[in-house]
Amino acid sequence: MTLYDHPLYREDLEYVCSLPIDWERVAGKTFVISGASGNIAGFLIDVLKAKDPSTRIYALGRNKSRAAARFRKYFNDENFIFVEGDINEGINIPASDPVKPDYVLHAASNTHPVDYSRDPIGTVTTNVLGTYKLLEFAAERGCGRFIYASSVEIYGENRGDIDRFRESDLGYIDCNTMRAGYPESKRCGEALCQAYIAAKNMDIVIPRLSRTYGPTLLSTDTKAISQFIHKGVQRENIVLKSKGDQLYSYNYVADAVAGLLYCLLYGEKGAAYNIADPASDITLKELASIVAKHAGKEVVFELPDAREAAGYSTATKALLDASKLRALGWSAHYDMRAGLERTVDVLRDINCSDT
Repeated sequence: MTLYDHPLYREDLEYVCSLPIDWERVAGKTFVISGASGNIAGFLIDVLKAKDPSTRIYALGRNKSRAAARFRKYFNDENFIFVEGDINEGINIPASDPVKPDYVLHAASNTHPVDYSRDPIGTVTTNVLGTYKLLEFAAERGCGRFIYASSVEIYGENRGDIDRFRESDLGYIDCNTMRAGYPESKRCGEALCQAYIAAKNMDIVIPRLSRTYGPTLLSTDTKAISQFIHKGVQRENIVLKSKGDQLYSYNYVADAVAGLLYCLLYGEKGAAYNIADPASDITLKELASIVAKHAGKEVVFELPDAREAAGYSTATKALLDASKLRALGWSAHYDMRAGLERTVDVLRDINCSDT
């Protein structure tokens, strides 16, 4: 069974495709999407193609064989063009292709702990140099609207003076650490977007995603929630590598992509929007318990190795206030338990069918 064949995944696509938004502004348009094979961008591409197969998508990524497997349903479709290359080195759409994208979505980034510690330079350059390259491309090609997928990580550590981060808030980041490369470079990416708005009058919106999970997670993802899910899929004990007191906002991928679409269609130029839902605020310990119970297993504690520990966030509380996005009409469809159980069930069924 492939991801496309799973009834729960089809339900997720149908849910997003049935959103009461102005689909005429999206369907059949031309998109350039970086990080195409990733968790969020991959789901968005599936939604766009499910809604209207004539939507033209330039999918940017570094691994053609992985993209061919991920997008096998329409990889050879004339309206799906995979563009292989490192975004830090430029956008490999040839000058002979006169594409003028209606929308550009920048979702390429190292987004999990092992990558932060294994490739700290690449983590920073993708968020800064890669963002610059894609902004330059969008400006040169007359892009209609640019979406910069930012992150809860830009808020840093909550110092206890607020309950939830609003878009105007900032927490604390110790910039003189290797781990700071990710949040600081995402902040720099946002600043670059504001520079292009001021200097070139580009139309840019900045969704700030909470920690996002779902059946489109990559098998190589090393975030805590991803490790829990992969253990649950294998019906193994869930390994917790801390006390589990960290309290974070999460989002199921279908809800996150729904939030992106609301930002794309209704977001104010230059504005940032948190994508989060109170029903998915949870501690790591509680999260691990949900997955363990669904798998019929237990939560066990284990110390992380040095590489893992170096890449972990030091934030112990990072909850987002998404009232600004809700004012655009968005609301979440799945709570934490429902999203986790769907994710485990889909991935387990797919893995079983592959063996």
